[in-house]
Amino acid sequence: MKKIIALSVLTLGLVGGVAAQSMKIGFVSTDRIFKEAPAAKAAQSKLEQEFAKREKDIQQMAEQLQGSSAQLERDAPTLSEAQKSSRQRQLVDMDREFQRKRREFQEDLNLRKNEELQVVLERANRIIKQVAEADKFDLILQDVVYINPKHDITDKIISRLTAQ
Repeated sequence: MKKIIALSVLTLGLVGGVAAQSMKIGFVSTDRIFKEAPAAKAAQSKLEQEFAKREKDIQQMAEQLQGSSAQLERDAPTLSEAQKSSRQRQLVDMDREFQRKRREFQEDLNLRKNEELQVVLERANRIIKQVAEADKFDLILQDVVYINPKHDITDKIISRLTAQ
């Protein structure tokens, strides 16, 4: 809804001819903020530390699953059908458990990442509003398909985020 309103305002401003020339427009790349801002980097580091143990456990589980599968392939010629069948069921159960833990890990990681990035985005939006008011911008856009680089104020926003 905000983007539709912003585009409508922009279109009306551009149609206005002379009024469009005096309209001050800015652009902020949220992707760059998430990649370059120290607060975003700190959030990423925090998440890596928070999830490192679970990630390591999942990697060990994957290695154990691969090892068990390789062991079954090596032992298959000497095993009875009942033993083979039993080992295969164990592998299927191990794989199912591995997939479940991996999926839960990914869901938890994504949830926490969204929470942390939301905090960074809220701070960035407050700074964007401050810059807009201080520098008398008529319109500041985020995430557009194309914008002339002269309207990009992302560096200014990142430097203010860094200063806080």
